[in-house]
Amino acid sequence: MELRVNYAEVGATRGPGLPAGYRHLSRSTEVNAPLEAAAEILMTWELHRRCGYRPTASGPRAVPGVEVRLAFAWARMPCQVVWAVESDDRRGFAYGSMDGHLECGEAAFVLEALPRGRTRFTVRSFSRPGHWTTRLGGPVSRALQTRFTERFLTEMRTAV
Repeated sequence: MELRVNYAEVGATRGPGLPAGYRHLSRSTEVNAPLEAAAEILMTWELHRRCGYRPTASGPRAVPGVEVRLAFAWARMPCQVVWAVESDDRRGFAYGSMDGHLECGEAAFVLEALPRGRTRFTVRSFSRPGHWTTRLGGPVSRALQTRFTERFLTEMRTAV
């Protein structure tokens, strides 16, 4: 599998710490649904659709190597899945930015099984501006990124 991402710290969202020199963002919520149901929404790009993105992916599921172009309004954001996990108690993936993305970095979307049929959903990322518009837009770009992260959490809570 050839990775075509535009940053060096590939897979860093999988570990406990995030790399220096980037903005870090980590938010979690509990979902009142079993892991399997939530994972189907996450791993098939359905969560991204529900959040208003128009994903065009090279594969139907988020597995390493799959490229996805996320369209939202005027923006076209190319990404590539850099890691994925599908175990009995954990499901999710991370994608990294490719050339042409507004940001440079990685975002992970992870579900973890909890007792009594509940699931924890975490979105974790590191990023820095990857385009002149996001460099110029500084605080506005960061606020939008936080807003979209919260949207992922809200949609997952209500999706199942």
